[in-house]
Amino acid sequence: MTVPYELQKTIHLPQGFAFSAVTAGIKASGRPDLVLAEATSGANAAAVFTKNLVAAAPVEVGRAALSASGGRVRAVVVNSGNANCATGKPGLAACRRICREAGKLLGAPAEEIFPSSTGIIGVPLPAEKILVALPRLVQGRQASEEAARHFAHAILTTDTVPKFASTQIFSGKKTVHLLGIAKGSGMIHPQMATMLVYIFCDIAASPAELKKTLREAADRSFNSMSVDGDTSTNDTVLLLASGLSGVLLREVQAKFGKALLEVCQSLADQIICDGEGVQHVIRLSVEQARSREEAMQIARTVAHSLLVKTAWAGADPNWGRILAAVGRAGVRLDPYQVSIYIGEQLVCRNGVAARFDEKRAHSDLNQAACGIRIQLKRGRESAIFTTTDLTTEYVHINADYST
Repeated sequence: MTVPYELQKTIHLPQGFAFSAVTAGIKASGRPDLVLAEATSGANAAAVFTKNLVAAAPVEVGRAALSASGGRVRAVVVNSGNANCATGKPGLAACRRICREAGKLLGAPAEEIFPSSTGIIGVPLPAEKILVALPRLVQGRQASEEAARHFAHAILTTDTVPKFASTQIFSGKKTVHLLGIAKGSGMIHPQMATMLVYIFCDIAASPAELKKTLREAADRSFNSMSVDGDTSTNDTVLLLASGLSGVLLREVQAKFGKALLEVCQSLADQIICDGEGVQHVIRLSVEQARSREEAMQIARTVAHSLLVKTAWAGADPNWGRILAAVGRAGVRLDPYQVSIYIGEQLVCRNGVAARFDEKRAHSDLNQAACGIRIQLKRGRESAIFTTTDLTTEYVHINADYST
């Protein structure tokens, strides 16, 4: 699998956005932990959130704000180091207060301030530290590539690298710029992850148009990957459109949809490659299914099997574990129609062992990325799902996370 890092090489900064990052004292490390992204003239917006019923305060407040504002956002305020989740009414009150104060500083209503948090669950949010830092945060905003990079660094938690993806499309003499910034490396699972994604663009589009396009892109990218099968409490993907390019979305629908998917897929791949303790990235392809939903159901079951993931950690071409996971996925299929490929090699034909070069299969799995194909012989639909191995390092990171 080739990860499209070429979208990281150049930042195409959309018109109408400024960024800022400061240290508020939330992270014990003393690193920057509070960021702002301002839509200087306001932006239309759409978002998709976690489906975990234990939703963090900023998810609840952000969802309500988008509804109240009719999909208008003036600024995004994100803190890292504290998830503000399972903090009850005080957590909600703290989040709303921060939005009110940020709105006052920017001359915007509170419902146009979109909040996000990431970090440890169940710890009260140190709202006073954030409120004290807000004036510095607002004062320091800049419409520059450097400021956008500072934003990306400050939202990280267990991530080892910042995650960017940027591209542009053309309509006559006009240019539309897209910039995606993300964080996430653990608790990564469809329906989103411990993942915050902010996509900035200068297309002119209504919130309804943005929502439709974003849902399609998220389904094919962020909702088609998994590190550990845990769905987080804070997941958010937010798409902001300033409209300052002067290009209408409906005039370039296909181009924009393709560009947005490329940005989302690049960010998703970067998150997977930066997964906690990850040594091997696996691109699962489930083929010849009756429906995409059926293919995804099988892919998720295989991707979340601890036996399968630990075999991948050892680059062990144990196709029997994969076949067993297919069999318990809840799809009433004929196991004697299932074939499995590791890399380019057929290792299981029609539910039984095929002759293959075990050393070559081991070598393929031992690469940083490997493709595995599962053929069902049931239909013409397919799904691609990106996942990882499960290593001892992952256990160590998460065993010591809060202590």
